Amino acid sequence: MGAADQRHFDALRAAHFPPDRNVLRAHITLFHQLPPSCLEELARLMRTLAADTPPPAATLREVYSLGGGVAYRIESADLLAVRDRIADHFFGALTAQDQGIPRLHITVQNKVAPREARALLAELSQDFHPRPLSISGLAAHHYRGGPWEAAFAANFRGRRT
Repeated sequence: MGAADQRHFDALRAAHFPPDRNVLRAHITLFHQLPPSCLEELARLMRTLAADTPPPAATLREVYSLGGGVAYRIESADLLAVRDRIADHFFGALTAQDQGIPRLHITVQNKVAPREARALLAELSQDFHPRPLSISGLAAHHYRGGPWEAAFAANFRGRRT
């Protein structure tokens, strides 16, 4: 995300995510698990995509319930197109979970009692209006059984035509 949006959603996570589970900055998940053997190939592909792709247009569409948490739904055909390019490249290596089309979102609370989640949903929904979301780049992380470790990142640099 862009810096201002990143700060905003990181602050929401810090305030509302259970601290022992808040092991990663606010993010939009495109894939849950790519094979570790593909890491170098993924890095090359992400650098290429970032170099020739303009920042994807995106909109925060709504605040919604995860049952035990709260998230912001994102609408972005451009980001889904980038994701499709990555998925096509890794065809045959994707897990069942990553073969479908993701519901783009930013989770700001998870793994809490439904009552707590309903209260936050009501609070965040009160003044919510759809608005643009800045998406600045792509990143990959290693899951290390707790904290996530950044693998690499690349900012979108392509020109809009």
